[in-house]
Amino acid sequence: MAKSRNEPGAPLDRLVATAKGLAHPARLRLLGMLATGELCVCQLTAVLELAPSTVSQHLAVLARGGLVGERKEGKLVFYRLREDGEAAALLAPLLAQLAGDPRAKADRALIARLRRVPIATLCAAELDLVAIGVRQPAVAAGAG
Repeated sequence: MAKSRNEPGAPLDRLVATAKGLAHPARLRLLGMLATGELCVCQLTAVLELAPSTVSQHLAVLARGGLVGERKEGKLVFYRLREDGEAAALLAPLLAQLAGDPRAKADRALIARLRRVPIATLCAAELDLVAIGVRQPAVAAGAG
């Protein structure tokens, strides 16, 4: 019996799910940050400065595309790049291109500083990177 063209897991469907994962700037930034290693959703949320629900939705799209995996530790959820599967093979050249992007570089620099801060401290500061000394306060326009 032939496979249905809408059968979940068919090669075309998997490729479409992976492409959807790559088709948004925030998701590409998430992949760039995860290229540095496993991160908690709260760390990713703090850097992107998006609502936690929005970041979780982006991570779910990446997971459906086979690009990231997750693990839970109590109430915390950690994500990492998947190193297995068809989608993982696409990541290396994309991450190499992303490495030169100014936003991606800034994200990686923030993540490097953020990794030195206990997650409990980040959560207690309500993900405020300025409050924990990881990000400089924004200078108001016209100030100086």
